[in-house]
This record gives sequence, structure tokens and C-alpha cells, in this order.
Amino acid sequence: MKSPKQLNTRAWGTEHEELALTYLLEKGYQLVKKNFHFGKAGEIDLVMRDREVYVFVEVKARRSHTFGLPEEAVNQAKRKQIRQIAKGFVHIMDLKEYEARFDVVAVDYATGSEGKPEIRHHADAF
Repeated sequence: MKSPKQLNTRAWGTEHEELALTYLLEKGYQLVKKNFHFGKAGEIDLVMRDREVYVFVEVKARRSHTFGLPEEAVNQAKRKQIRQIAKGFVHIMDLKEYEARFDVVAVDYATGSEGKPEIRHHADAF
């Protein structure tokens, strides 16, 4: 059973994934899959299409910069994990010929204003 903190953390994540999704849809991206799980490897927040390119999107949100900028949380270990999950997606979807990239969407309340976060989209982040 999940603790209240885990449930709140999940709700926080879901809220910001939805903000990022709305932002990307407004930029003309198409949603392929939300919260794609690949076994024990983990989860990719969003799989989108930018025309013909599959875009694997990690969303990070922060209330403050005490632990750094949101996008800085996508470190080498996280990048490796995301790449592994993306390979799983390609395998499961049986994609033969495709282009792919990895984006990060930062949802930053510390740099936002009037209670609304600043959203920074880092295309081809790694």
C-alpha cells in the first residue's frame, strides 16, 4: 500500500505531466502514449510524435531550486534508464524504421510568476 506522501508525489507528477502534454500538443506534437512502463526498467512520462520523429519526454517539476533546476535532475543514470525504456518501446511497437529523440520538459515554479510555472522545453536534450 502506498503512503500518503507517495500518493501526493504521484499526483504532483501527474499534474505536471498534463501541463507538459498540453504544452507539447499546442506546439503541434501528437500523443502516442502516456506513462509507458517497460518491466522493471521503469517508465517514460510521455511518448510523442513531432511529425515523423518519436519523442521520448521526461517531465521534471520543482517548487524551488534548492536541489537544482528541474532539468538538472535528468542525470546520466536517468538518461540511461530512459534510453533502455525507449528501446523497450521500439521493440514492443515493432518499429523497424524510425527516428527518435529525447526531450526534457522542465516545469519551474521558482522562475514562474503569479503561481504559474515557467515551462522550458529542451528538444533533443540528450
